[in-house]
Amino acid sequence: MKEDILEQFPILVHVWGPKLLMASLLLVIFWFASRMVRQAIFAAGTKADLEYPVVRLMAMAARVTLLVAGIVTALGTVGVDVSALVAGLGLTGFALGFAIKDTISNILAGVLLLVYRPFSKTDYVAVKGMEGEVTAIDLRYTTLQHGGQTILLPNSLLFTNPITIGKPTDDE
Repeated sequence: MKEDILEQFPILVHVWGPKLLMASLLLVIFWFASRMVRQAIFAAGTKADLEYPVVRLMAMAARVTLLVAGIVTALGTVGVDVSALVAGLGLTGFALGFAIKDTISNILAGVLLLVYRPFSKTDYVAVKGMEGEVTAIDLRYTTLQHGGQTILLPNSLLFTNPITIGKPTDDE
């Protein structure tokens, strides 16, 4: 048994060596590319004066996409049939999209609120019967302070409803 493996080793190295070397090289290239794209996104976001959470989300999404593409490409180079893997990733993304659609809706609304900035911190806003001073704008929700209470509004609510920006309507 041991002798059979030793006899077949040169053949295995001849057949699989170049494929494994190329796959490793592809992984390294995609890894460096993902780092470069991440740095470019951070530089562009800083230059465009975008909010840090938006830039971080974009950079992370680009990096993960490139790394997954690199892994799939490397597996294809080795000889693995990646069509089932790609189809599985697509179905998984589809199912996760439905499962967390409200969260995704809030995050996308948060990105748009941070980019377009219809209001900023310390503005007084009212939407759907809730009002207060904006103390924080995050990717998922916006924090308001009103009468000693903290109100967390989902960003999709702020993005899809009319917002009044102005003075308090009652005494605090």
